[in-house]
Amino acid sequence: MERGIRKSRIGVVVSNKMEKTLVVRVERRVADAKYGKIVKRASTFKVHDERKECKPGDRVRIVETRPISKFKRWRVAETLEKAVEV
Repeated sequence: MERGIRKSRIGVVVSNKMEKTLVVRVERRVADAKYGKIVKRASTFKVHDERKECKPGDRVRIVETRPISKFKRWRVAETLEKAVEV
């Protein structure tokens, strides 16, 4: 039996305060229903990070996975860009 294609998103890590869990903000641009103006909409996802390597500000690609906990249904696939440290 074939598995379906997993959804993938690119976002920025907002928080890594939890153990092996990140909060990732994913922004998308959509047209307003009435006026058609392009506006930004954002969603946050709880993401599983097994190696605890991501820091706030990193750009990551996340993929859908089986439920890991009550709110976690995504995991980190790769880190695309590390945050600039000052």
